[in-house]
Amino acid sequence: MTAPVRVLVCDDQALIRTGFATIIDAQPDLEVVGECGDGRAAVELAREVDPDIVVMDVRMPVLDGIEATRLLAGAGVARPVKVLVVTTFNLDEYVYEALRAGASGFLLKDAPPAQLLQGIRTVASGAALLAPEVTRQLVGRYASRIRPTEQTPDDQALTPRELEVLRLIADGLSNSEIAATLVISQETVKTYVSRILTKLDLRDRVQAVVYAYRRGLVT
Repeated sequence: MTAPVRVLVCDDQALIRTGFATIIDAQPDLEVVGECGDGRAAVELAREVDPDIVVMDVRMPVLDGIEATRLLAGAGVARPVKVLVVTTFNLDEYVYEALRAGASGFLLKDAPPAQLLQGIRTVASGAALLAPEVTRQLVGRYASRIRPTEQTPDDQALTPRELEVLRLIADGLSNSEIAATLVISQETVKTYVSRILTKLDLRDRVQAVVYAYRRGLVT
């Protein structure tokens, strides 16, 4: 039997934290290995219990979810932990920063339990959780705060078609939408996405979106 996915829940609101933990722990393939109420505690507890994924709030005392995510999943971390940010999108102004810090995706706090559970499983499997419609809202809201940098040799390593696919990813299109736009198969799109991530040394589509905006490949 496959071992359950080990989950650490971090939220400063006890009711929400307990609710998440109860829902998650009731699943045979998921196991809550710790709970905490601030980012600093999440970083310290993660070192002790070695979770597969951290369900992370953004606004918390002591250390916020952005800095905690950077310490757990950011560049240069020896043993990065996958982080799923769960937030109130209309209120939190720093969701983009959390994704740039290394989060593998995010959900809204008012998402139904089934969506939370599926989100945990998705991120734990190594995939990114950033729905196309959320991507559009996210980059639309924060694009003005992203400072483009000059293109690098990595950018130039992409073929014209790969650059085209990268721009469509950054526009929030799903694989099926990209396939329809370019009149190619979804399998071909998956191949392009895989090549892009490999060439640019990116972990997932979330990082690809951030990368494209940082490099000024889309506006």
